[in-house]
Amino acid sequence: MTETSGFLPRPDGCRLAWRKVEGAGPAVVWLGGFRSDMAGTKAQALADWAKARGRAYVRFDYFGHGESDGDFANGTVTRWREDALAVLEHLTRGPVVLVGSSMGGWLSCLVAGAAPDRVQAMVLIAPAPDFTEKLMAPEMTPADRAQMAASGVWLRPSDYGDPYPITRELLEDGARWSILPGPVNIDVPVRILQGGADPDVPWRHALDLANAIRGQDVVFTLVKDGDHRLSRPQDLARLTAALDEL
Repeated sequence: MTETSGFLPRPDGCRLAWRKVEGAGPAVVWLGGFRSDMAGTKAQALADWAKARGRAYVRFDYFGHGESDGDFANGTVTRWREDALAVLEHLTRGPVVLVGSSMGGWLSCLVAGAAPDRVQAMVLIAPAPDFTEKLMAPEMTPADRAQMAASGVWLRPSDYGDPYPITRELLEDGARWSILPGPVNIDVPVRILQGGADPDVPWRHALDLANAIRGQDVVFTLVKDGDHRLSRPQDLARLTAALDEL
């Protein structure tokens, strides 16, 4: 199986980069994390999985991420949700299985709520619902808040590279899409993989999402020594096993 690539035009002139494996449905759609891209380890592992099994698979970069157009600092949850829905509309047909990592887990829930007739199942990896309001904003120091009040932007330190901009608009927009404490109106099968040693998304936060989902076919797997990325070979094996099950 080969993988094709291209760009999906958006109404504002920006383009979303995508890669697609043709195969049997339902199509698996990858929704990456905050500041990640479709070339990451998990996204590539799923491409390899899809090619080996003859499954349809789509991955893409949100506005301001990876190969897509746009300035990351201008991104919002609203915009990234619209990107994901546009990918479903233009690059897939019929039922889909969403695989969402970190922020992509939150966006997967929002997409499932907006397109319940399309989403057949979900696999969520260290899902971070409401992370702007419940995980990111609380860690701001008084100096950080003063910086944002003065400029509208907070340069947030990162364990993965240079500090990056968090705008007031991102935090305010994210709060409008809050889904916790629920109920989260999703009734399809959901599999959640969460690291017990995740420094970015506490496992109890991901468990709150599992408990908030309305459907009963929800399985929460805690990988006690797992980090946020869950990209080790044994973690990738758990991910593909969840997809094989679904």
